[in-house]
Amino acid sequence: MANVLWLQGGACSGNTMSFLNAEEPTVVDLVTDFGINILWHPSIGLEIGDRVGELLRDCVSGKTALDIFVFEGSVVQGPDRTGMMNVFADRPMQDWVRELAAAASFVVAVGDCACFGGIPATAPNPSESTGLQFHKAEKAGFLGAGFTSKAGLPVINIPGCPAHPDWISQILVAVATGRAKDLLLDAKQRPSTFFTSYTQTGCTNVNSYAQKLDGHFGQRGGCLFYTVGCRGPMTRSSCNRILWNRVSSKTRTNHPCIGCTEPEFPHHDLAPGTVFKTPKFMGLPKEVPHGEHKLVYYFRAGMEKFLLPHNRTLKETSK
Repeated sequence: MANVLWLQGGACSGNTMSFLNAEEPTVVDLVTDFGINILWHPSIGLEIGDRVGELLRDCVSGKTALDIFVFEGSVVQGPDRTGMMNVFADRPMQDWVRELAAAASFVVAVGDCACFGGIPATAPNPSESTGLQFHKAEKAGFLGAGFTSKAGLPVINIPGCPAHPDWISQILVAVATGRAKDLLLDAKQRPSTFFTSYTQTGCTNVNSYAQKLDGHFGQRGGCLFYTVGCRGPMTRSSCNRILWNRVSSKTRTNHPCIGCTEPEFPHHDLAPGTVFKTPKFMGLPKEVPHGEHKLVYYFRAGMEKFLLPHNRTLKETSK
């Protein structure tokens, strides 16, 4: 039996809604088949009021074993690092986070906000929000770069806005069944099982990407990377391999990937007209796909865009 405690900080509850829709395995499967005991969760926990504070104190003291501490949302440190902008069970939430992380065998950050700070940590960041172990791309989050849980692992990051439900449930199973040591974590502490390949892998528009064909919202036969800011070629996730609701993904419905599993999310200043727009240089995206040398990419892509038969046909037809 693995005891799991789930708390929320600066959050919209999107990751909770995602988690409760998990299919392989479901939340019920976690309890009935994999020996997970959910001590408390903000949406499904039975305890209320003072009883919640009592449960948290028991976890901190060791009276109740805390095997997995799951945190959703950013750690709100404002104002002036007091944490009083986010108070829970009569204390700043950041104080509970610090003590529960120290008491837990494993610590799991769910969602981009918990992993990297997310939208709340975007400048000017009046709430002084940050992630558990990262602040954006820097390992400078709330718990500090050197933090490891009792089991000797750093925070396990499951990013996304929200994270895919099956990423959450499958990682919890791995931890609860003693396979956490086998998890390969990348430099941002994301499990490589889900965050090695790029979102572009499995995208139904991949041929259009190779042919440099512009795409648009809801329009088949083009690539959104060239027009409406799709970040599929720069984002590590399995969204097109493990489909959402086992049916689809953003790019399969011709909506651009927003890059929500990367620490720099959100990638724009959120001003109107900047989010779904591809900044260009000489007709090509300014930001090139991961692993590409910028000058080489511009030269090759520019030649391909001009010389590919499909593009030549389009140019001739438009004359």
